[in-house]
Amino acid sequence: MLLVNIDVPDIERAVTFYTRAFGLTVGRRMGEDFVELLGGSSPVYLLKKAEGSEAAASASRTYARHWSPVHLDFVVDDIDEAVARVLAAGATAERPATQHAYGKLALFADPFGHGFCLLQLTGRGYDEIAD
Repeated sequence: MLLVNIDVPDIERAVTFYTRAFGLTVGRRMGEDFVELLGGSSPVYLLKKAEGSEAAASASRTYARHWSPVHLDFVVDDIDEAVARVLAAGATAERPATQHAYGKLALFADPFGHGFCLLQLTGRGYDEIAD
């Protein structure tokens, strides 16, 4: 099983964003700083972590737009509808939907600086480009 954990500085703002943007629903609340979101292929856990708190031995958290080699792709049936929904929820558009052999891809950041993509697979999806 895969569990997705997302650090945020404001739990309620994050719950509002992720439920509106992706149709996730609140599962369990484990205190004031830990919320489970359900409805995706894996549970998403929002963890309240203050800006500037220690994230790793050599880094502290920042919620300005940042880059990480790990990000989430949300597979959607209708990318145009999904783009409108995430923008209305507070996402920042970084690259409009582009067409690829496997489908359409659009890039965003959530209100906390985390990058994510919307992906609409078409045809055979990634099999279109697999060897």
